[in-house]
Amino acid sequence: QVQLVESGGGLVQAGGSLRLSCAASGFTFSYYAMGWFRQAPGKEREFVARITGTSSLTYYADSVKGRFTISRDNAKNTMYLRMNSLKPEDTAVYYCAQESVRTGRYEYWGQGTQVTVSS
Repeated sequence: QVQLVESGGGLVQAGGSLRLSCAASGFTFSYYAMGWFRQAPGKEREFVARITGTSSLTYYADSVKGRFTISRDNAKNTMYLRMNSLKPEDTAVYYCAQESVRTGRYEYWGQGTQVTVSS
């Protein structure tokens, strides 16, 4: 079965950096586009970044463009999110998700990893 496991979250000061990882199993990782999302307390889940299966295309929310970098290592079945110049408003639970080839929707999600940025 599809499993997505995030790691790498934690507490960091504003201006700092973190790298999140998403370990995938149960499917042919390189076939699927993947995404990162986040949900802050009291807010709806929002899109952060997306990467195609071959890493040829990436997309970012305007709020993270220029600060975050999405990448993947298909040999390791792992996706990453490098987060630089973190701001308190980046505080959220971060989720990775698999994009369905058939529907284009994100159908499988990890359990999330907490990122807290202190001011």
